[in-house]
Amino acid sequence: MAEKKFTGRHAALVFVGAFGVIIAVNLVLAFSAVKTFPGLEVKNSYVASQEFDERRTAQEALGWDVTARATGGLLILTVTDESGRPVQVSNLQAVLGRATHVKDDREPEFQFDGTAYVAREELAPGNWNIRMKANALDGTAFEQRVVLIVEKS
Repeated sequence: MAEKKFTGRHAALVFVGAFGVIIAVNLVLAFSAVKTFPGLEVKNSYVASQEFDERRTAQEALGWDVTARATGGLLILTVTDESGRPVQVSNLQAVLGRATHVKDDREPEFQFDGTAYVAREELAPGNWNIRMKANALDGTAFEQRVVLIVEKS
């Protein structure tokens, strides 16, 4: 049986093959990252930065605490004041979605039941985000991202 020699051509093929795999993996990861990027948070980041401290101070002055839970096919969003009493807002807009992509995003139809905001939502296990916007009865804007972890049943 003849012994095969490792030639310059073999070395070049190994070199090209190894870097080909690295480049292919990088392209796949870059494409996936760009495809799942939901977009910009604000149109003009400079203007948003100038208003940030003022909005944050007004929002913190409300003293609201927001929590979310999912149980029995219901999504429950609880907004309480500093005393722990339920807060009713003048309007509530919320987008429910996964933390990693936007394909599952939807807007639950919350109804205030006197203690919390409730919407019918069947959620698969995992990490969910609720990006909520609301106004206090005095008009103060309130925005918060609420993380919701749904456990397997």
